[in-house]
Amino acid sequence: MRVLLISANTETINMVPLPLGLNCVAVATRNAGHEVRLLDLMGGSDHQSLIRDAIASFNPEVIGISVRNVDNQSMADPKFLLEPVRETVALCRSLSDAPTVVGGAAFSIFPEAMLGYLGADMGICGEGELAFTALLDALKAGADLSGIAGLCLPGKPVQMGSAVRGGLEELPFPDPSLWSVPAGRADELWIPLQTRRGCPMKCSYCSTPALEGTAIRTHPVETVLEALSRHVAAGFKNFYFVDNTFNFPPEYAKSLCDAIFSAGLGIRWRCILYPGFVDEEMVSRMARAGCVEVSLGFESGSPGILKSLNKKYNLDQVRQASELLRRHGIARMGFLMFGAPGETRETVQESLDFAESLQLDMLKLSTGIRIYPETPLAEVARREGVIAEGDDLLLPRFYQTPGLEEWLGPLLADWMKTRPYCIG
Repeated sequence: MRVLLISANTETINMVPLPLGLNCVAVATRNAGHEVRLLDLMGGSDHQSLIRDAIASFNPEVIGISVRNVDNQSMADPKFLLEPVRETVALCRSLSDAPTVVGGAAFSIFPEAMLGYLGADMGICGEGELAFTALLDALKAGADLSGIAGLCLPGKPVQMGSAVRGGLEELPFPDPSLWSVPAGRADELWIPLQTRRGCPMKCSYCSTPALEGTAIRTHPVETVLEALSRHVAAGFKNFYFVDNTFNFPPEYAKSLCDAIFSAGLGIRWRCILYPGFVDEEMVSRMARAGCVEVSLGFESGSPGILKSLNKKYNLDQVRQASELLRRHGIARMGFLMFGAPGETRETVQESLDFAESLQLDMLKLSTGIRIYPETPLAEVARREGVIAEGDDLLLPRFYQTPGLEEWLGPLLADWMKTRPYCIG
């Protein structure tokens, strides 16, 4: 079958994101024997013309549309990002009789609600490399679609087995030839790669367990190295490991760093580091393997708030991790979120004082916490009347402890004025 895959994301939000998931789905679809074209709308100015040209020249039999973000996760300046996606779906349906299938990380969080909002023919919830190819096989054969794990049809719940999870050994890495580099922005690109899926940490607000499960599944180290080597051969040198916890499991992370170092690829990379499970051996191996920056999401400098968020590390571990990274020359970007259950003026000040003591290279502050379905925070919000019982949360809802509204924003804005390394 001829399959047109469209990455509908056009928002940069601090960096130029490449459609990692859709690239992997494209490779899986191609490996399954289908003809694939990938259209990335990022960087294009006339999206309608791009879509019209692709449909006219390719005449697809199936159109897959990937949705990366529902909103910008900002309570202070919220942006709902699905209206352009809905327009893309409507345009595709007006230009082609091919079924439209939506998917992507955002869709998997809100499948039924988003399918209804976007007006697509069907959607895929879960790991698209498996579910989407199973759908294509059924469509090609004219077979019954019932029983396809992860399939979402209008007015119906996701079919059983929506979390299509297994080992990662058979799942492909992205093809470097499929990346679309926006004009003039090549130097900003960090190629996203995911070496493992799942997170057992169960932070109270996080959607990852619903997306990827709580069991960590890893790609074989040698497969990761092959993917890196293919990208280096294609001229890419900067990489972003988008794993939620690069340093967990620790032994896997250390083995991966050793393999990268031994291969002598000469790459630079960044990652997301969980503040626990960090020691001298871990950081030294990261540094010699080419790590230049980490996102250190400690979220709060108050022990009480860390407990409220179900964090499994303490401030001493955060301080140790930050100092080890500094000593090894790895830039540190920290994150503080304010407004969690139990937040007070005292806990806010604790967080600010703690963050300042770390002397980070960059610090991002945010107020309010985006509420996602099936999270402990959503249950708290319902009990407290912050969200209604039937709210599907597709339209962004945020939790912020009552009583902070009048003073929190001005306090943070004033604090940031004399700290140029801070961003809001």
